[in-house]
Amino acid sequence: MGENDSLAEFLAVAVDAAKMAGEIIRKGFYLKKNVEHKGQVDLVTETDKACEDVISQHLKRHFPNHKFIGEETSAAFGTAELTDQPTWIVDPLDGTTNFVHGFPFVCVSIGLTIAKVPTVGVVYNPIIDELFTGILGQGAFLNGKRIKASSETELVKSLLATEIGTKRDKSTVDATTNRINSLLFKVRSLRMSGSCALNLCGIACGRLDLFYELEFGGPWDVAGGAVIVQEAGGLVFDPSGEDFDIMSRRVAATNGYLKDIFVDALREAE
Repeated sequence: MGENDSLAEFLAVAVDAAKMAGEIIRKGFYLKKNVEHKGQVDLVTETDKACEDVISQHLKRHFPNHKFIGEETSAAFGTAELTDQPTWIVDPLDGTTNFVHGFPFVCVSIGLTIAKVPTVGVVYNPIIDELFTGILGQGAFLNGKRIKASSETELVKSLLATEIGTKRDKSTVDATTNRINSLLFKVRSLRMSGSCALNLCGIACGRLDLFYELEFGGPWDVAGGAVIVQEAGGLVFDPSGEDFDIMSRRVAATNGYLKDIFVDALREAE
């Protein structure tokens, strides 16, 4: 089996896992939720846990020698170290707060790193039935149709996405809102979807032009979407402009034209 054949197999199995979890999310979306608090505003439900179980079992059955990092497993036992081994990095339900409130921006995010490089990505929103996929070097797709990032070159005409995050201490909230306040004078408008993975996919398919987020949950929020953005002709990087580090809990993404002026705007917003 050639490398491309194995990558195609990895993607196919990940898509199956995402759709199995997606069915659980779809059924739970319209029911009463049993909610736990991981923090003041950070939520987890029985659905998050059930989805992670289904995904991990499916992936381990097909690829028993691969490593696995999942959001709920990491919440219980700490985030595993990322090695060069093929590693599945999974957010079983990105957008849990949206899920709890019946706001339909929720997704399953599954990413595969090989030698620490994001190589396969699957992001699936089961409520509106959108499946984003990408394989390193082979393009990005939405429901099987190739997608590409926008061609916008002007910051003032760009749509920006970000998130407030889960911390509510005054210094963090002030820094966050001051940054947004500065950026709002330079872009067309701002969106907060409540899902890091779907924001990345928004960059990939041209719905969004700019995105950044600081201090999000962990690598599971970005592992799937990072591949999809890059394969759609977008750029993923650290908000400082440095190289993207999947373990850093810092991410920015743009189309292929806006990185430098966006980094300057972020720097001025600090």
